[in-house]
Amino acid sequence: MLPTVEPGVKIAAQMSPEPSEEDLQFVKQMGIDWAVLWTDASKSSYEYYASRRKLFEDAGIKIYGFGNRDVHNQDAIVLNLPGRDAKVAQYKQHLRDLGKAGIPYTTYAHMANGIWSTERETTRGGASARAFDLAKADKGHWNGKYYELPYTHGRVYTQEEIWDNYRSFIEEVAPVAEEAGVRIGFHPDDPPQPELGGIPRCIFSSFDGYQRALEIANSPNIGICFCVGCWLEGGPLMGKDVLTSIREFGAQGKIFKVHFRNVDAPLPHFVETFVDNGYMDMYKVMRALVEINFDGVVIPDHIPTMAGGPRVGTAYTIGYMKALLDRAIADIAAARAAAQVPSA
Repeated sequence: MLPTVEPGVKIAAQMSPEPSEEDLQFVKQMGIDWAVLWTDASKSSYEYYASRRKLFEDAGIKIYGFGNRDVHNQDAIVLNLPGRDAKVAQYKQHLRDLGKAGIPYTTYAHMANGIWSTERETTRGGASARAFDLAKADKGHWNGKYYELPYTHGRVYTQEEIWDNYRSFIEEVAPVAEEAGVRIGFHPDDPPQPELGGIPRCIFSSFDGYQRALEIANSPNIGICFCVGCWLEGGPLMGKDVLTSIREFGAQGKIFKVHFRNVDAPLPHFVETFVDNGYMDMYKVMRALVEINFDGVVIPDHIPTMAGGPRVGTAYTIGYMKALLDRAIADIAAARAAAQVPSA
């Protein structure tokens, strides 16, 4: 069963599930009506999700998605380690709780040794930004845990092991997502380097990997959290570029959420930058989303640190995104109208 989601591209804010009144005002003053939230096992439950939904809706904000960090990037699941079955059971309960609370979506990432970054670097105007330099990378991290070279889990794993473990996971999880009426968007590996610390990143690091994973899942509730930034990080390694991938996966109805960010260059070394300052023209991305009739949310992601505090970067990015969306809608409407006018 697919959840009911309002049509059209929706810009959302990534927010704390424990917002202050000022947080809520800030988002509403930007003209944003949607939010995505994250929590952990200490609060993850139907009661908590339902209470957050009421709190946000009372402020005029709808919750599109809710993630649980304790069932995200779990090496026990990806590598079939001790504790794997307990983690899968925990994830299935997360889905049931979301569905019962009427929250339609959750993001999931399948990285065994976390997100890899190197020392922060600067982008336009000296703004501090996340960076990755393969020549300097020595560890990944997730949720307070670090994974260090040479082998983050003691040995080299094969691609066949990674695929077999994914198949076992998704065959258990997809039916629960369907029954609960929750969509799951799989986030790309970050960075989408083919191998890190002895672990192949062979599934969610390329167009073909995603396509095979979606076919194995064979479920209307399993799709993509399309991180534009990760796709740009991968560059040629992804097999197909950002715009082609959006159009092809969009035609399948498989894009559920979009992370809207830019980088200065593809691997082996990239620095995240402002949406208007990377090697991608982000207007083209927004236009492609409108063209495919994308009906999920688009959120700003990994915003460089601007002078004046964290809200400045968020306001700048969301304002820019809103302008791009308005322009894309107007340009497409004009083009369609022109195509219907008979020539003289």
